[in-house]
Amino acid sequence: MKKTVSVEQLKFGVYVNALDRPWTDTPFMYQGFVISSEAQLQALKKYCKKVTIDTDKGSDVAPSPFGGPARGPSVLDTIKERVTYPETVQVTTELPAARKAQKNTTAVMNDVFGSVKAGKALDAPRVKDAVSNMTDSVVRNPDAMLLLAKMKEASLNTLDRAMGVSIYMITFGRFLSLPRAQIDLLGMLGLLQDVGNLRLPAEVLNKKGELTEAERELCRSHVAHSVAILTETTGLPAELPALAALHHERVDGSGYPNALVGAKIGLFGSMAGLIDSFDALTEQRPYAETLAPAAALRVLYDERDTKFDGPLVEQFIQCIGTYPVGAVVELHSGEIAIVIARNPRLKLFPRVMVILDIHRNKLKAPKVIEQAGIKRTLPKGSVEIDPSEYFL
Repeated sequence: MKKTVSVEQLKFGVYVNALDRPWTDTPFMYQGFVISSEAQLQALKKYCKKVTIDTDKGSDVAPSPFGGPARGPSVLDTIKERVTYPETVQVTTELPAARKAQKNTTAVMNDVFGSVKAGKALDAPRVKDAVSNMTDSVVRNPDAMLLLAKMKEASLNTLDRAMGVSIYMITFGRFLSLPRAQIDLLGMLGLLQDVGNLRLPAEVLNKKGELTEAERELCRSHVAHSVAILTETTGLPAELPALAALHHERVDGSGYPNALVGAKIGLFGSMAGLIDSFDALTEQRPYAETLAPAAALRVLYDERDTKFDGPLVEQFIQCIGTYPVGAVVELHSGEIAIVIARNPRLKLFPRVMVILDIHRNKLKAPKVIEQAGIKRTLPKGSVEIDPSEYFL
């Protein structure tokens, strides 16, 4: 069982599952460990006020001296069944299958979006098959689909955003060890929760300046349009329309359309809102600058327990890492590279492909570094790289 406790309660034998700050801000090499030394205890007390422990993997602690739990219930507590998904292939081996699944889904969704614009029904069986193929790939190795998703050219296109959100939803579901059927449902939710945008004027959706109150309300109406479209479509999971109404709700009640609070948003709605926000922060937006992944994660981390479920945010950061697959990064050497695979044991040293030299000239033959030392992540589109030349 996982629970959040004060660092003053910790002792030898306790398994630390999560911190109240990003792991990368601490000296701990591994994310998740059993406390076995005084040095670990002192470091935890120095860097944290609270941590989440897992009593299934280590000892429990004494009751909190502050008269209650340090943090309220999380939507993660609602997970009743977990399934382990080992990586069965390397990312380079999975790339062809991931590429095929991505192209198939793009073709399907182009047809689906065309049908919506024409006032016709969605082809639910084709959507299900497309999502299932993507999930198959992510289950084998999530890095391939993540890489292809982030390699797409910066775009305001509804389809591109839907694809990115769907792949993150599938990947996060896998990370949380959710049953396969639930992961497929998350993938469909990511693809279709913003389908209502197709019924809104493009000039309003893509407006660069500040929206008027009337325009803001018009944009918010996309949620109701999405729910209506999905409700009218036969063959989709019965719960999908209701779930599509949740991705703009926030834990503190500041979201829309129903100002739901806390647990009322549920696990899937909370995941959808968190990932939709991360994708929006890191992709091209007409009304704000594009953030590097690390900066976007910092925004979400700062909004934990207010806008978003705190433990869920921390799990998402662990899932994708400070240097997500597909991120453009500057190495300590000054070279520019693309993160092509995570390092589960050393999350600060992912596998990268170096594309530009220290003068930002294109390398004739890109080189792969297995454990790269990274100086910083760069916003998408900030350097002249055509990722499709290498991966698409």
